[in-house]
Amino acid sequence: EVQLVESGGGLVQPGGSLRLSCAASGFTFSSSDMSWVRQAPGKELEWVAFINRGSIHKYYTDSVKDRFSISRDNSKNTLYLQLNSLKTEDTAMYFCAQDRGWWYGGRWNPQLQNRGQGTQVTVSS
Repeated sequence: EVQLVESGGGLVQPGGSLRLSCAASGFTFSSSDMSWVRQAPGKELEWVAFINRGSIHKYYTDSVKDRFSISRDNSKNTLYLQLNSLKTEDTAMYFCAQDRGWWYGGRWNPQLQNRGQGTQVTVSS
C-alpha cells in the first residue's frame, strides 16, 4: 500500500522559513517522480513543484520560484520542500504526491496520484 506522510508545517511569520518532509513507503520511491501541491481554503488544488527520480529536473510554479526548493533523499525515501521568504498567500495545506506528468507547452503538466494527508502551513503576523 502506498503511503505518503507529510510533516513540518506550522505557523510562521511573513518572511520566515519552513522545511516540509514527505516520508514515502509502499512503493519504489527512487523510481517515482514526485511533486508538492497545495490547497488554500476555498481554492482549487495548485501544483507547486516537481522533481524527477534522479533529482536532475526540478520545476516550480511561477509564484514560488526563487523562494521554494524541492529536493529528495532516495536513501531515506523522503521528499522535501524548503519554503523561504514566506508570504501570507502561501498559507495552504501542502501535500506530496507521485507525479506521472509531462513537459509540454513550455510548462509542467502534472498527473498526480496517491497524495498524502497533508501538512498545514499558515503564514501570518
